[in-house]
Amino acid sequence: MKKIFSFCLAALLILAGCGSQPASSAAESSGTAESVSSEAAGSASSEVSSSEEAASEEPVTILVAAAASLEYSFVDELIPMFQEKYPYITVEGTYDSSGKLQTQIEEGLEADVFMSAATKQMNALKDESLVDADSIVNLLENKIVLITAADSTSPVTTFEEIGNAQSIALGDPASVPVGQYAQEALTTLGLWDAIQPKVSLGTNVTEVLNWVAEGSADAGIVYATDAATTDKVTVVAEAPEGSLAEPVIYPVGVVSASQHKDAAALFVEFLQSPEALAVFEAYGFSAA
Repeated sequence: MKKIFSFCLAALLILAGCGSQPASSAAESSGTAESVSSEAAGSASSEVSSSEEAASEEPVTILVAAAASLEYSFVDELIPMFQEKYPYITVEGTYDSSGKLQTQIEEGLEADVFMSAATKQMNALKDESLVDADSIVNLLENKIVLITAADSTSPVTTFEEIGNAQSIALGDPASVPVGQYAQEALTTLGLWDAIQPKVSLGTNVTEVLNWVAEGSADAGIVYATDAATTDKVTVVAEAPEGSLAEPVIYPVGVVSASQHKDAAALFVEFLQSPEALAVFEAYGFSAA
């Protein structure tokens, strides 16, 4: 009888132990399931959020019409920096004299941003309601300088001595801001009329720079930033103090007819950032 009782007691104990184990496993399984469910929900929520963000950033391309003297800084550094920050925005550029770009915008160029090498062209477009007035920022300052070829033996060492050059390259004052600044400085110095027989007029500052670098002209007047892009020219002088009534200012603004004003505004905002201004300064500009 004792043996039967002991056997029953042992069986009961074994059954009790077996019954408690599934309860613990069920709880663990329940916790695991809840955890997996929570992670899945979080992942789904993240995917939805990313999807919504991507949907709000539809790919867009903007065209920047900028003065020729900005091409190196834009193409080599600033545009890649901007596109890394805003990968859904592609930036294309067209570079020429500010006067030519002004005319092209007046004739319907589908630009989104305009950056001029002078306030004259920007003000003209603003007055014609072709650039949004409230978007315009006077961003940079440049200098105009007298250059000769790096291997030149020219006797020209100052603006006042430019008449000693055999040939002189200048931007066309009719459309090229650096030519307008050169004309103003040389007129102030009383030299403009006297040098005309020696002057060749370039269609933009890059052309003037190349003429001097290649030896086609003995001397020329360009922006300091352009002279800094090549070791084929030497800067012999800056425009004398007082020869220009106003500093050389580069304004930037959003074109009124732009179909992508949000993206254009982001680009203009980026150009004002400390990292963009640091790039401009490395190319010889200073903040206006």
